[in-house]
Amino acid sequence: MKDNTEIFSKIPVKKAVILLIIPTIISQLITVVYNMADTFFIGQLNDPRQVAAATVVLPAFIFLTGIANLFGIGGSSLIARQLGMDERKKAVHTSAFSIWTALTVTVIYCLIMLIFSKSILPMLGADSDTSSYCFDYLLWVVVIGGIPTVMNTMLSHLVRAEGYSKQASTGVAIGGILNIILDPIFISVLGLELKGAAIATMLSNVCATIYFLIFIRSKKDTTVITFNPKKYTVKYNIPKDVVIIGLSSFIINLMAIISNIILNNFIASYSTVAIAGIGIAKKVDFLVIAIANGLTQGVLPLIAFNYASGDRKRMLDSIKTTLLYSMIISVSGTLFLFFGAANVTGMFINDADTIAYGKVFLRILSLSGPFLCINFLVVTIFQATGEKTRSLVLSMFRKGIIDIPFMLFFHMNKNVIGIGWSTPIADFISFVAAICFFVPYWKKLNKKS
Repeated sequence: MKDNTEIFSKIPVKKAVILLIIPTIISQLITVVYNMADTFFIGQLNDPRQVAAATVVLPAFIFLTGIANLFGIGGSSLIARQLGMDERKKAVHTSAFSIWTALTVTVIYCLIMLIFSKSILPMLGADSDTSSYCFDYLLWVVVIGGIPTVMNTMLSHLVRAEGYSKQASTGVAIGGILNIILDPIFISVLGLELKGAAIATMLSNVCATIYFLIFIRSKKDTTVITFNPKKYTVKYNIPKDVVIIGLSSFIINLMAIISNIILNNFIASYSTVAIAGIGIAKKVDFLVIAIANGLTQGVLPLIAFNYASGDRKRMLDSIKTTLLYSMIISVSGTLFLFFGAANVTGMFINDADTIAYGKVFLRILSLSGPFLCINFLVVTIFQATGEKTRSLVLSMFRKGIIDIPFMLFFHMNKNVIGIGWSTPIADFISFVAAICFFVPYWKKLNKKS
């Protein structure tokens, strides 16, 4: 039975890293572009309330990504290591566990958001000006679109675990490109405004999920990914290994949600224009986050496979190569966003006050780029090698534990711009912590190599 793991074991490291990360980065950038397209087309309505509503609902949408990463990255890491040890039977059970558990959790989450939306939305930052817009966006993007959103992202992780990086990225890209096409149709042509953007996002994720179902079906004779519920099991320590490894990525998303909720509530207390400005800045700054995610998600199965197979030299070379590429790309992205902040922000809305806030916030947030890439890479290395505790601690460290106290300090001092500085300050402190965690581990790996 031929598989697709040669890219992990035989292709030269530099070429393998490029083959794995380029498609992933492109797909992540397309995802960011379609997120920005939402903001762009909503912004063309020149209604800060609707831009603010999309920003308010963002944490609820991010939670779906957290579910997908919990079972997708956790399952991907374990599957790649199982393939490295030639344990295909366990890999099949792992994929079934990841898929069916993720579906169950997503259904429960979507029902909770629907039933308790009137209580949850004010907690996210909705007010009398934005509440109706927030509910429409939540209904279509989170409640109705929850399952395809989670399945799209999670299946891309599982497919990538077998070396199908290009195909994984193609599925994500399909969703992004389709959303960009559908946005102006639903928002402007059909006149659905913010609701139209939400429907476009939901339909795009449905189509991307269908792509993955067709691809997995076409590889049924060789793939370890299965939807067969009979393959679902809690044996072989699978639930523990999947959840604990994936938990660090889930924590990143969860802490980001908590951080965003507090950020939205603090900034909303100043003005709707201010929250619209930070909303645009955060959407654009996702370019940097997309680069970090693309690099780390792409290289995770390569590191995991070689760690499990015992080829430590190849694993270390993979890490060095990824680090070099990540610094070059992230620094370039930071420079572009910092010096182009005014022009980029002005592309999204024709409102002078919103542009003024967005420009300043974007310059501040863009400074996190290089630190963010290092943080994500270190967490990914720990995930790939099964270092559960270290990856979990670092994931909790960046968002929530550090940035919220800084946000509270600046808010108490009535400094709305200072609240924006909380993110790069937290990312720098997390960078220092990541280095302190990683250097001893790197020395340990070098000795074994």
